[in-house]
Formats: sequence, C-alpha cells, structure tokens
Amino acid sequence: MKSPLFTGCGTALVTPFRDGEVDLNAFRALIRRQLDARIDALIVCATTGEAPTLRADERVALIRSAVELAARQVPVIVGTGSNNTAHAVKLTREAEALGADGALVVTPYYNKATQAGLVAHYTAVADAVHIPVIIYNVPARTGLSCTAGTYAALARHPNIVGVKEASGSFALMQDALSRCGEGFAVWSGNDEDTAALLTLGGAGVISTAANLIPGEMRELTHLALSGSLHKAGVLQLRMVELLRALFCEVNPIPIKTALARLGLCAEEFRLPLCAITDEHRAQLYAAMDAYGVKA
Repeated sequence: MKSPLFTGCGTALVTPFRDGEVDLNAFRALIRRQLDARIDALIVCATTGEAPTLRADERVALIRSAVELAARQVPVIVGTGSNNTAHAVKLTREAEALGADGALVVTPYYNKATQAGLVAHYTAVADAVHIPVIIYNVPARTGLSCTAGTYAALARHPNIVGVKEASGSFALMQDALSRCGEGFAVWSGNDEDTAALLTLGGAGVISTAANLIPGEMRELTHLALSGSLHKAGVLQLRMVELLRALFCEVNPIPIKTALARLGLCAEEFRLPLCAITDEHRAQLYAAMDAYGVKA
C-alpha cells in the first residue's frame, strides 16, 4: 500500500520579491522559520508562490534552495502543473532532477479537460517520473473539478498518492476517502476546512496560513491526527477571523502583506497581483493583532 508523502501541515510558501527579482535571502529565511516550527512539508512554486509569473531560472533557484535547506528533514513538493500536458511533464521531470520529493499538479485550466482527459493528463505526468504526484483540485481557479470516480481511477497509479482538495465540497472529499482507500491521501487545500477534513480521515493540510503561523497550523493537524478532535476544533475556531482576513483578497496578496508587516519579506507582487486595498489591510492588521501574531 502507498504511504502518504507527508501527514500534518505542509506550507505552500510565498515567493518573496524585491525590486522585481526573486529575493532568495528572504526565501531562505522563511524556510528556516518553517523548519524551526517543525513543519511537516514545504511546497514551492505553487499558487501561493505566484508560480505563473516565475521565470524558468527562478524556479530552478527556488527549488534548489528549498531542497538544500530541507536536507531531507521534510519533503519538498514542487508545483509543476500546466494546462499543457507536455509542459507539466517537463516541469515535473525538472523538479525530480533537482531533488524534489514530490510534485503538486493542478488540474488543467482555461482549456480545461473532460474527466477522461484528466485521467490521461495525470497518467502521462505520473508515468514520466519516479517521484510521487499529488493532484491539486481547485475549481475556483481552474473552472473544472475532478470527480470521485476520477480520483478512484488515478488512485490505482503507483505514483499518484493523493489530492490537495480545495473544492470546499465535503461530499467530494468523503467520496474520495471512501472510494480510493488508505493508499490515497486527501489533504485540505483550504485552511478553514482542515479540522473538519481530518475528522473524516484526511492526511493534513497544504496551508497558506502556515506561512504566518506555522506552529499553530502544525499543532492543529497533529491534534486531530492524534485523536484530540475537540482540541483541534477549538484551535480551528480560534483562527476563524485570521483565516478570513488572510483570504479577504485573492491569495497570496493578504499573506504576503501580513509577512511584510512582520518584516519577513517585501510587500511586493508581480502583476496581475497588486497591493491590498486600504479596507482589507485594516481588516488583516486587526485580525493579526487580535490573534497575537508575532514574527
């Protein structure tokens, strides 16, 4: 039986920029902060990392930095999705060659795909490499969703180990868990769904909020995984306003704004992302203060 690539909390890392370029010093400092918090996995070059705007050489530098610093303490998982299957294969092979422990592959966007097309797409990617592949289902960004039947078909592939589920559909998550068996992990792709999914047998979360509060997000998942469901639920409810503020605008605008407030990176984005509105900045700062967020 396949084992999960990780259980607990994996952080979908932001990509810091300074003066238009990737700030590798800040990126490495963010990784050290995550490792100090004993996070369970690092995810780089994904949605929160503004992957669509990264040049090829920047991707290589970010992956190399993460692999070097992680030093096999925790898995490094790289976002390698594309709406061009051949390109997704290329990116996934590149990540494997650079030492990544796994690949996070978003469903094709814009041109979309049928469910049969999704099975063929993921099979082609997984056939091309030896590292584990995680499906990333996020209909709000891609315009399509996997079905539980598609998960069941893909779960039979030895290299496809699970899904980051960001659909918000607990019916779909339950069906995936019940139909795919223990060898197919389901990670929450929404911070606010974490505790609830873990009560159903989820493996953890791939988290945006963990950029800011890695220790608390790790604690939340480990409480639930150890059976302390009430304590996990209490912690999840304590985070409600902070999580709401961290998604008051499209990710990763609020999380990078929050990190910049703590001096952990510059408040800099690449278009089409731009600075947070004054109204949402006030909401975010108030939620951070109420929660007691510290660098």
